[in-house]
Amino acid sequence: MYIASTAVFLAEVLKIVACLIVMWQQQGNWDAFVRLVKLEILGKPRETLKMLIPSGLYALQNNLLYVALSNLEAATFQVTYQMKILSTAMFSVVLLGRTLNRDKWIALVLLMIGVTLVQSQTMSGSAKVSDPSLPLAVQSPLIGLLAVITSCISSGFAGCYFEKVLKTSDTSMWVRNIQLGISGAFFSLVGMLVYDIQSLWEGGMLQGYDWLTWVVVANQALGGLLVAIVVKYADNILKGFATSLSIIVSGIISFYLFYFKPTTPFVIGATIVMISSYLYGIEFTKRWLPFKSY
Repeated sequence: MYIASTAVFLAEVLKIVACLIVMWQQQGNWDAFVRLVKLEILGKPRETLKMLIPSGLYALQNNLLYVALSNLEAATFQVTYQMKILSTAMFSVVLLGRTLNRDKWIALVLLMIGVTLVQSQTMSGSAKVSDPSLPLAVQSPLIGLLAVITSCISSGFAGCYFEKVLKTSDTSMWVRNIQLGISGAFFSLVGMLVYDIQSLWEGGMLQGYDWLTWVVVANQALGGLLVAIVVKYADNILKGFATSLSIIVSGIISFYLFYFKPTTPFVIGATIVMISSYLYGIEFTKRWLPFKSY
């Protein structure tokens, strides 16, 4: 079995390498590429330091999620964690000056409800796995609730902060991803050494790795780049809708490939998610309608 923290670290490194390759291709020759790296990355350490904020918040968020999961029931965690949808919308208004009308807020609330219902099938499945003969760990609901609320706030702020940095500067998206990757690699390296130093010392960094593990690492790196592209050319709120719809698509694929049996809450939740996506997208649909009504 591979060490999860090493996969997180290697995904950040792979993301940096991928961005460097894209920059090299865009520049067309090695000398221009080296000049760009020296100018935009090595020559602007303050710009890299800006990315410590979202990277640090993402690292904090991951640790808080472990605390929340340890102190809350799965259903309670899943419901409260969907508050990140509203926190993202609120920070979009505060940090980015975005205006959301009443219909869009209603759509976001519906999205929260829909995602909760869709994921309730996973929650019920995980609840059945627990062995009643095993002693239960002592839980503190208050600590769990504070952890998940803080995680939701940090998630919304970090996402909107990164979006603002991407959209309010002339710096290339690939350069920003490298800066974010450097910060992310630093925090993941610290986490890896703090939590898994003994395992690393005994078996090495790549213990348990096979081709499937590298697929997971590559998928993680590619996912990070895709998120940056979505945030650059769309926004964090639309990213939330896309993520929610991807859960439904995964369920449909699992139905055909893995004999997944959707429950009534899953179907109702999927319907609510699609309705909320339609309600949120009405304004965009009207904006691009080619015909006028007379």
